[in-house]
Amino acid sequence: MDMKLEELKFNDKGLLPVIVQDRSSGQVLMLAYANKEALELTVKTGRTHFWSRSRKKIWNKGEESGHFQDVEEIFVDCDCDTVLITVEQTGVACHTGRPTCFYRSGDMEEKAAPVFEKASLRKVFSVIEDRKQNPKEGSYVSGLMKGGIDRILKKIGEEAGEVVIAAKNRDKDELVYELTDLWFHSMVLLCEAGLSPQDISDELERRFGRRKEEYSGKEQK
Repeated sequence: MDMKLEELKFNDKGLLPVIVQDRSSGQVLMLAYANKEALELTVKTGRTHFWSRSRKKIWNKGEESGHFQDVEEIFVDCDCDTVLITVEQTGVACHTGRPTCFYRSGDMEEKAAPVFEKASLRKVFSVIEDRKQNPKEGSYVSGLMKGGIDRILKKIGEEAGEVVIAAKNRDKDELVYELTDLWFHSMVLLCEAGLSPQDISDELERRFGRRKEEYSGKEQK
């Protein structure tokens, strides 16, 4: 991916705010600051890097927790002094263990920042299909497709493991988050194989259309 860093307007400390948004749900995950070097690393590695104002150093989001943010796209605002990055979030974004850092309303009651646009399976799958048919530089899905079946299966294996851990931890929010990741990567696999969520729906319809006493959740031998 390319980025014209010379056109950005950093403040007197050489920083600018970076808003991070979940590429699938549209939910705002966090706000951090980055200097030129951090943004260069973000572009070069495809994972978010920021400047820690307290530690006075560059940090890679997820370097300690493993909750990395794979960059989908980078946007710059009208004044060129704020950056928005859409990402594929691994795990949770907030150090408190919550999916988003914006988990409180104005009166300090716990309430997560909303998802502004409902991402239906059909809509998400249409984006996956478009990235397969029209590869886009810097696109996470296009990168998966380019990596082929082995890379996609590796991600599914990783996400399945995360689901198991979340379930064992009895953390409902984490479980929902990890299952969403698993479903998403499963849809990428469906697309790669020339299938769609409708094929799954049809199979479920076929199975549950049987008499209850015959259905065991598996093919009858």
